[in-house]
Amino acid sequence: MRNIDINFVFLFLALVAEIIGTIGGFGSSVFFVPIGNFYFDFYSVLGLTAIFHLSSNLSKIFLFKKGLNKRLLLYIGVPSVIFVIIGGIISKYLNTYFLEIFLGLFLVALSLFFLIKSKVVVHAKNKNAIIGGTLSGFSAGLLGTGGAIRGLTMAAFNLEKSVFIATSAFIDFMIDFSRTFVYYNNGYIHKHDLKYVPFLLVIGLIGSYIGKKILAYIPQSKFRKLSLIFILLIGIATLLKIYFTQAE
Repeated sequence: MRNIDINFVFLFLALVAEIIGTIGGFGSSVFFVPIGNFYFDFYSVLGLTAIFHLSSNLSKIFLFKKGLNKRLLLYIGVPSVIFVIIGGIISKYLNTYFLEIFLGLFLVALSLFFLIKSKVVVHAKNKNAIIGGTLSGFSAGLLGTGGAIRGLTMAAFNLEKSVFIATSAFIDFMIDFSRTFVYYNNGYIHKHDLKYVPFLLVIGLIGSYIGKKILAYIPQSKFRKLSLIFILLIGIATLLKIYFTQAE
């Protein structure tokens, strides 16, 4: 049998991203996308993220199945699906160098904003839900991650923790299902990367399960701050990687 070259360090980091993303409430893509950029080209990471998230979110829906908030599925979910398609299409026409810079700046700005403005709240209005869904969907399609924006929007509606995670996962599933077709049409899902898909599907299930267990022992507010620090560091590392790559 021909030896299949698998990077197990990347797979381990994907598992860590899934666990932290489940506990922190941001979703794994905010960690998975910049980590993946150290091992693959940006477009390949977008394709792998969409597939990885399908498994991850199905796992969360099953593990946290305590009801879904239909109001948010409509007002956040629908614009998210529409704009993830738009963002995914636009990504095809932008240079990956600029997309990586956007991602790094996005992660740094996002984490600093939430760390400095820890008390910031979004009012629980349908208009804000639509705006949040639009921005998170567009960001997910263009940069591969938009869970943090959706999380901030959903937090305004004061949902019970399991309902919050299940609803967010269901919306994320709709986003990933939609952008998978866009990314495939764009040519982002490459044959040589498909060897990672079975591993990522299992990691999505295991990481969500472990995250759920840890969540019962760690206050989400404290872990949220730690997650933001991780996001900040990953954003800085992404920008440094771009800088040193260009300097070579």
